[in-house]
Amino acid sequence: MSFWTAVVIIVALIAFAEMVKSKHRHSSGLGDDQSERGQHQTFDRTEERRELDELRERIKVLERIATDNNSLDARETKRISAEIEALREKQTDRD
Repeated sequence: MSFWTAVVIIVALIAFAEMVKSKHRHSSGLGDDQSERGQHQTFDRTEERRELDELRERIKVLERIATDNNSLDARETKRISAEIEALREKQTDRD
């Protein structure tokens, strides 16, 4: 057997082994390592984007709570509500 014949046989055996491994991975649902890694990274980025959007929404709500309760209109509304409640209590005390 010549050197080149041995090289061709070795290459053919390696190709056959890779083909069998690939078929086995595909049938067991493992997929290719690189594509699996790419899908995992895509999922991570999608998950991170969703989480970031949720955190931004929470910050907006907290900012609205912090500023709305301290605005002039909010204080005026609270004062009027307190006056109305005081008048209701007086009215129930008279009855």
